Amino acid sequence: MMGLINQATSKMYKPRASDEDKVPDDTEPDDTSILDENEGSIISSLISQLRVGMDLHKVTFPTFVLEPRSMLERITDFMSHPDLLFGAETCNDPEERFIRVLQYYLAGWHIKPKGVKKPYNPVLGEFFRCRYDYPDGSRGFYIAEQVSHHPPISAFYYVSPANKVAVIGELRPKSRFLGNSVSTFMEGENRVYLLGRPEDNDYVISMPNMYARGILWGKMFLELGDSCTAKNEATGHYAEIQFKTKGYFSGTYNAIQGRIRRGNSDVGEVSGKWSATMEFKSSKGEKRVLFDAVKDGQNIAPKWVAPEDEQEPNESRRMWTRLTRAIVAKDMDAATEAKTAVEDAQRETRRNLEERGDTHVPRFFRLKDGRWMPKLALPTDEQDAVAAVEKFMWPTLPPSYGTN
Repeated sequence: MMGLINQATSKMYKPRASDEDKVPDDTEPDDTSILDENEGSIISSLISQLRVGMDLHKVTFPTFVLEPRSMLERITDFMSHPDLLFGAETCNDPEERFIRVLQYYLAGWHIKPKGVKKPYNPVLGEFFRCRYDYPDGSRGFYIAEQVSHHPPISAFYYVSPANKVAVIGELRPKSRFLGNSVSTFMEGENRVYLLGRPEDNDYVISMPNMYARGILWGKMFLELGDSCTAKNEATGHYAEIQFKTKGYFSGTYNAIQGRIRRGNSDVGEVSGKWSATMEFKSSKGEKRVLFDAVKDGQNIAPKWVAPEDEQEPNESRRMWTRLTRAIVAKDMDAATEAKTAVEDAQRETRRNLEERGDTHVPRFFRLKDGRWMPKLALPTDEQDAVAAVEKFMWPTLPPSYGTN
């Protein structure tokens, strides 16, 4: 990929290579076998659209930089290690409950596509739903929906009634071109609920920003940068975690550093690498591993998704199936055609709404007090809650639902 970018930009000034151009040891390279001699003109066309500081929402990206799944599905990465949350409500120490929530959140970042890839931009009304089957027989459920197009907003909801955990949130990404990097500002939040501790209310966690480095020169790789905050107003706990980017002459890739406080008291320090091992050191000097991505990163909770022929037309995998097949087959002409077809259909749908004077009404979420919430009142009884969630997500269960 970068060879063709360099061809397309051969007349551009390229600064002397520095430590910033060195790819992190745990970063896999992009698959360049998908490219051909025509991609140089595609890159040139992409570059011609770019201006430093510009919003990339309307920029057309070549299909070979796409990760073959929707952003609505990519959010499930944060539900990959639910065991870190399960049972947290039984901890009587509020500090321990807060650390368990922080563990769950930090553990989701190690999952990333090969190279620097961008998931599909969900279209208005698109949704993704799945079910998790855990070893102890309990289940989890996830639903995400694109509730707004301008600005783009993805709302999501995860719940496991048996394990007394729920996560509600929304994602509002905004991308900017920065020269040799593309930044994605991850506005939005995760709100974690320990259903067995209603007195805790919600644990609110923001997101760091993402940076795709090496867009015009050097090697491409992904960095997380800036900071995220985690807080629980009911218990008084607060954490600010810095995701450190690599400097020109110092520092390391994928590092995090932060402190946990309760009111004015220091609780402890978080440090390590989100791609490797993260640790917590208490104010008393006690240490513990929060998450080891190398050792435990493969223990990802599998998800069940209905076969595409049992999905509705605007479910993510079925909606993007032609594009996904084309990307996997490395057929960029077919991929471009498939991507254009979905986007053209979306524009037509919005045009029809405007002509009728109607507005889009999300199916699964509603806006309440400035936050997107699921249109579901969860019963307190575990079996009733499971039945209610199933009916909410699948009014008619697909034929294959009970076979897994």
